[in-house]
Amino acid sequence: MYERYWQQAGDKTSLLISGWHSMSYFSDIKNLCWFLEPQFAKEVIRLHDIVGNAVTKDRHIVVGTGSTQLFQAALYALSSPGGTKPISVVSSTPYYSFYRQVVEYLKSGLYTWAGDAAIFDKDEPYIELITSPNNPDGFMRQPIVNRSGGMLIHDFAYYWPQYTPITSPADHEIMLFTVSKTTGHAGMRIGWAIVKDKEVAKRMTKFIELNSIGVSKDSQLRAAKILQAVSDSCEPAGDSRNFFETSYHHVAHRWQQLRKAVEESRLFSTPEFPAAFCNYTGRLFSTQPAFAWLKCKDEIENCEDFLRSHKILTRSGKHFGMSLKFVRISMLDRDSNFDLFIK
Repeated sequence: MYERYWQQAGDKTSLLISGWHSMSYFSDIKNLCWFLEPQFAKEVIRLHDIVGNAVTKDRHIVVGTGSTQLFQAALYALSSPGGTKPISVVSSTPYYSFYRQVVEYLKSGLYTWAGDAAIFDKDEPYIELITSPNNPDGFMRQPIVNRSGGMLIHDFAYYWPQYTPITSPADHEIMLFTVSKTTGHAGMRIGWAIVKDKEVAKRMTKFIELNSIGVSKDSQLRAAKILQAVSDSCEPAGDSRNFFETSYHHVAHRWQQLRKAVEESRLFSTPEFPAAFCNYTGRLFSTQPAFAWLKCKDEIENCEDFLRSHKILTRSGKHFGMSLKFVRISMLDRDSNFDLFIK
C-alpha cells in the first residue's frame, strides 16, 4: 500500500553506499549496542519525539533484524540461564501467530509456550507478550496476568497514527517497533527496541551478537534515510506530503470500503473499535488496523476454506488461538489487489 507514496517521493530517499563504506562489524564501540548505527538511532528518536508515541529519554535502543529477532533477544534477556525449568511465555488470545511458532521452534530450555494469558494460573515467574494495537484483531491491549514475578514485552508495531490514535507516549520496560509496519519497508528487515534496564539491553545485544554478529549496516543506513524522510514530511516547513496524514486517509478509505462490502454480504462481521483523541493528529477517530479480523457467520464453519474457494487467501483463526470461523486479512496490499478483494 505504501509503494505509491515512496515512488512519488523520488530521490529524497535514495542512498549511495560506496564499496568501501560500512565494512567493519562495529558501528559505535562506545555504545552499549555496538552495532547500532548512530544515524539510525538519531532518526528513531526524532520520529518518536515528533509522533509522541514512545518515551526515548534515558532509554537504550537496540537494533535488530526485524522485531522478530528482537522478540527472541528479549526472551533470552528475561530468561534465567540457571533456572531449574523453562519460564512460561503467555499472550492473550487472539495472539500474534508468530509468537507461538518462535517460542516453540528451537525447543529452548530457557522458555516454553504456555498459551493464553487469560487462563494462566501458575504461581511462578512468567513472560507476557502484549501487542497493542493487537495483531490480529486490532484492539488496544493491557497486561492480563498481573501477578508478581511477571515480565512484560510490549510490541508496538502498529502504534502509529495511520492505524490508531496516539493517546500518550508508551513507557514500558521493553517496547518493540519495526520499519515494516511504520513505513511499509518489510524487506529492510529492521526493527528496534526501546529498553529501560541497562542489563536487559546488554543481554539483548549479546543475543544478537551470538545470533547474527550484529545487524546489517546497509539496512540501518537505508532505514535512517526513510525515517528521516517521514520526519521531514511531518515538519511544518516540509515540502512533501505528510506521510502519516496521507497513510491515515488511505487506510481509512480502505476500511470504509471493507465495512460496506461486509455489510452488504451479510456473511461476515468485523470488530467495532471505540474512538479516541489522537494527540498527534488532533482528531478523534477509531482504530483502523493493518489487518481485518473477519468472522464468518451462521453455517460457515471454516472461514479460511470458504474464502479460499473464492480465491481469497487469508490466515485461519486457529493460528491465533481462535476458532476456524475467524480469519485475518491484510489491509495493506497494493490498490489493484485490494480493490479486487473488495469486489
